[in-house]
Amino acid sequence: MPINQSTFRERLVAARHLLADAKLDGLLIFCPENRRYLSGFTAADCSLNESSGCLLISQEAAFLLTDFRYREWALAEAPHFEVQIYQKGLPKLLTEIIARLGLSCLGFETHYLTYCGYQKITETAAAAGLQMQWQPVDNLIEQLRVIKDAEEISLIQQSLAITEKVIAAVGRNLRPGRSEKEVARMIETGLAEAGAEGPSFTPIVASGPNSARPHHHPGDRLIEANEPIIIDMGAIYQGYCSDMTRTFFLGEPDAKFKEVYSLVRRAQRQAEIGMRAGMMSDAADGLARQVIAQAGYQEAFGHSLGHGVGLAVHENPNLSPHQERAVELKTGMVATVEPGVYLPEWGGVRLENMVLIQPDGVQVLNQNLDFYHFGNTSAT
Repeated sequence: MPINQSTFRERLVAARHLLADAKLDGLLIFCPENRRYLSGFTAADCSLNESSGCLLISQEAAFLLTDFRYREWALAEAPHFEVQIYQKGLPKLLTEIIARLGLSCLGFETHYLTYCGYQKITETAAAAGLQMQWQPVDNLIEQLRVIKDAEEISLIQQSLAITEKVIAAVGRNLRPGRSEKEVARMIETGLAEAGAEGPSFTPIVASGPNSARPHHHPGDRLIEANEPIIIDMGAIYQGYCSDMTRTFFLGEPDAKFKEVYSLVRRAQRQAEIGMRAGMMSDAADGLARQVIAQAGYQEAFGHSLGHGVGLAVHENPNLSPHQERAVELKTGMVATVEPGVYLPEWGGVRLENMVLIQPDGVQVLNQNLDFYHFGNTSAT
């Protein structure tokens, strides 16, 4: 089921409380996920320089500003917002609305309003005689998004169920001689057939030595027997993302693979057992990192333990090992737990589950916990 309209009303109220706390008259929202979270408007941005619209909210008003192409779409999906169509460009329409509302301190999202866009908006406002304070803000609406409600958790679970179904089917069809690109196409086709809106990111299929690259892009390399194969993929379902990684091996695993695979699984399990609300994110990372370091592979685990997942596949919280980036884990956060060990020229192993942070631990959201994906070695 889609998000209930009453939820969008509640989110708008919560956003206005944040405006008051930040001493802002209003907030300009370009981030697609924040725009969707507050309004329900599902249109995506085609590119960095082509937005499908923005929100302008104040204590008294809520506008969705877009162009003619999205008019009917916006009217259908964002009933709590006044839809305004810009005929002569966003800066001119925005200036008119700011003047009408009497706003003097307007926040804007630093990560999503380009410098060029900022120049055009502020110059147009200045030319119209508006005396404005433009206040850069960071992670304001994201403070709301980081805690998932029951509707969001249900959608994330449905997205993850699709991902698990597809990755299991792909695993059963792995064969020596198939290229990484071919397997990636199998994933994308499988997601579409299983009811996903699409992949939450470009699937990672990394075989043999390529699996030592944590974010390898699938290429023409043919999969071989007796080597690690990392598959990292996710789905989008009603806007919500999932993210999951499994490591496959075609044939009977050798001692090296068994050692590394077992180590990564122990590290993941240690984090899943130890994480809970109230813990700092760097401490959560340390639960897994300590296991890997004690086995002598500290330098082979070079990325964070995990990250938040929701309307974006990478969002807060970041389970980074760096203390200066640490945040407190809170009940209702959804995050990945994905330790890995990567050895140049040999390959790598990564295992990734999604978890819901709770007061006394975590709930692993994955239903398929069969980690032993050792498949058929017969050629295609």
